[in-house]
Amino acid sequence: MIRVDAVWLCTEPMDMRSGTDTALARVVQVFGAARPHHAYVFANKRSTRLKVLVHDGIGIWLAARRLYTGRFIWPAAGRGASPSLTREQLDALVLGLPWQRIGEAGVITVL
Repeated sequence: MIRVDAVWLCTEPMDMRSGTDTALARVVQVFGAARPHHAYVFANKRSTRLKVLVHDGIGIWLAARRLYTGRFIWPAAGRGASPSLTREQLDALVLGLPWQRIGEAGVITVL
């Protein structure tokens, strides 16, 4: 439904009470700008909730997801640059699956 060319994780936790304007301000603070067709993903401190902000070229979309059991797999805060994800990794992340194993990271080369 919404075209997403790039997905970026913000490793610092965000207050999930934040609305669209606060999330957009956070994107500009962390990434410098909200680029069209890019998605920016934030999690709370416990990694049980996440928000995805997408700039579709015209406006801003903000989606929220909550896990009632378990946690989202999230990189440690403050480890340099924010990692980027593929669309397939984003799909796995929002389901609570191990997104790091999808794509090149999941390739088995030696037995």
